[in-house]
Formats: sequence, structure tokens, C-alpha cells
Amino acid sequence: MSDTQPVDLATIADRCRENVQMEQGRVITTVDRTVWADSSRLKQVFENLFRNAVEHGGPEVTVTVGELTDGFYVEDDGAGIPPDERNAVFELGYSQSANGTGFGLNIVKQIVDAHDWQIRVTDGTDGGARFEITNVNFVNK
Repeated sequence: MSDTQPVDLATIADRCRENVQMEQGRVITTVDRTVWADSSRLKQVFENLFRNAVEHGGPEVTVTVGELTDGFYVEDDGAGIPPDERNAVFELGYSQSANGTGFGLNIVKQIVDAHDWQIRVTDGTDGGARFEITNVNFVNK
């Protein structure tokens, strides 16, 4: 990806929260890093992950954006994703929700790949889904 610029993760996550209907849900941002990224595409990553959390975790879901050694994560306290479905969630058209389109996580994967980052799904601290995005280029502090 050639059109990158420094993007503050906390700032963009907070802005994306405002664009997603979360009712009583909340976003907790514990990351304090700046990454090299296409800001408009990174915005799509956060918005799609937040929408996915609401869709599967309900309107009162809590989403945490945190820091990893070589990236960041977006974690929710919803029901989580069973291990045998974790690779399938990124496939175009895949959805376990009657209201889902199956596009959101596929878009996330495409954007992550375009940045030469990596993404994986694991268990969150409270049993929900945790999306770990790694191989990220941080801007030095």
C-alpha cells in the first residue's frame, strides 16, 4: 500500500465508534500508538469490526482496542467465534447472522492484506471474539 500516513489508533477508533450504532455499547481504547496506514481504509477496518461486535454481541457489547507488540487488537465481550469457524469468517458471503451480509469481515481481511499486515481470530478475555492485527508498521515515538 503506497498511500500511507501516520494514523493515531486511539483517535481513529474513537471516531469510528461515533459512526456505528452501538446503543448502550461502548468502546474502550487502551492503545497509544501511531501506525503507517491508509486512514480511510483503516477506518473501514474499525467500523466493520465494531459492527460485527454489535451484530453478534448485542447492543450493550463492550469493545476493547488494545496494543500488541507488533500490532493491535479489537476484542469484544460477546459470544465469540468457535475455533472451527475462525478461518471461514473472512470468506466473502459468510455470515452466522440472519441480518449479516457476509461482507464486513471479508473487507477487513482485504484491507489488512493490502497493508501487508496479518489478521487472526482468537478468544477474547471475556469469551468474545478477538481480532489480532499484526505485522503493523508503527511510527516511532
